[in-house]
Formats: sequence, C-alpha cells, structure tokens
Amino acid sequence: MSPTAALGDRLLRRGSKGRDVVDLQICLAGFRGTLPDGQFGSGTELQVMQFQSDFLGLSDPSGEADAAVIDGILRLAAKYPLDFKALECPCGECGGFGQGRFLSRYRSKQPRIEAYHRYEYPGIHRMILWAVRGAFSYIPHFEFVITSGYRCGIQNERKNRTSTNHHGKAVDIDIVRSPGDDKRDDMIRCDKVRSYLVELASAQIGWGASNRKALEPSHIAPTWVHYDVRCYERKYLKDDFFCRNRKELDLAIAHL
Repeated sequence: MSPTAALGDRLLRRGSKGRDVVDLQICLAGFRGTLPDGQFGSGTELQVMQFQSDFLGLSDPSGEADAAVIDGILRLAAKYPLDFKALECPCGECGGFGQGRFLSRYRSKQPRIEAYHRYEYPGIHRMILWAVRGAFSYIPHFEFVITSGYRCGIQNERKNRTSTNHHGKAVDIDIVRSPGDDKRDDMIRCDKVRSYLVELASAQIGWGASNRKALEPSHIAPTWVHYDVRCYERKYLKDDFFCRNRKELDLAIAHL
C-alpha cells in the first residue's frame, strides 16, 4: 500500500493500492469507469486498457499505467482544460461553488438518500469533470459547451427548483447546432452522445444502479446532456473529491 505516492511516481498495475491509484481512477473516469477506491483491480485494468486503445491508439494494450499512460493523461487535460467560469453558480452570492450549507440535511419528507441531500459540496466532483473530458475526446465531431455546472440553494430558490444534483455532483453540456438544424436534430445528437457514454464510459441512463455515473433520460433532458454522480456512496463524495478550479481538478498531475 502506498498512501502518499503521487501519480506517475511508479508503475501501476493490478494489485497496486494507494492514493495514486485513486487519482488514476479519477483521471480515466471517461474510459469505461470504476470507483475511486484506490484498489487497482480488474475494473481499473480495463479502464487503462481502453485508454491505451482508444486515446493512445495502442493495438496491444497492457493494462498497466506506465509513463505513456501518464503522458496521455497530461495530453487529455491540456486538450480539454474546461471552462470553470461556465461551471460557476450564476447566483452572484455564493462565490461560485456554494457556501457549504446543509450538510446531512435532506428535503422535507424525503428519504435520507443522496438524491435529496441538500449539502452544498465545495466545488464540482473531479470524477464527473474528467468523465466530461473523456466524452469530448470520444466525440470530437461535435462542438460542446458547458451550459450548467454548480447551482447552489440560492439559485434553486430563485428558479423554484428542488433538485440538488447541481450542488456539485452534475454538469450539463450542450452541442452547438449547425446552420439549419432544428430541435429534432438536437435531440437526435443528444441521444447519440448518451449512447456513446453508456457504451464507452459505463454510464447508466437514469439512477437505478448505485456507484455508477448517470445520465438524465431524454424525456427529462431532450436537447442537452446531463451527467452526474449522485448515485455514488457517501465515501466517494467526500469533500476532497471536489474542485473549484483547474488547478484543483488537475492536482494529481500538477507535479508532472
């Protein structure tokens, strides 16, 4: 077990354990997908193999996170830096990413599950942002924009919303329309993107399974793609999984 090793300090393979494995699992969230548990098992090995095959173009992926994999992660981050201004809450009062209110408080008369947890997480979950990077890399023929990131309790009250997905657990992305496109074209493209994410990132449509990245179904999000981690167990929603800027998002690779 290596609780303090930084990503890139050593070769990671099946059986490796530690903080650097957590960071690897986060950075490869858009390639298949596993949980940030720090255990390099078969799921993480498949993540690495898919990244080696699909992003690095290797015909014989090893499943080991070597220097080439680390270099590929750096290139993925540089190619898709993400716009944190677009991710900030638009309320103008919370500083962009909530005020840390409502920990362990849930919507009235609702079960105490994450879907109803009112906590304003301290940023946006790094796993979902790296998953968005993976989505952008898989679908370069579409031009994407982030349309919604954080929405704190103040913004929810203004818009008469009760959902807390956007308290740091979700991102909405849209596809820029081509000239002459209509709403139907937009809906078809969004369905294609959801299909890609189910196939390539192990996402689910809806929230039936725990510990899976989730997509709103088309009847809720017809002309945009909503991607969230609200089905994760609390241990995968600790404050240190969240970030407020690109430096914090890329903390694991900052030293490389």
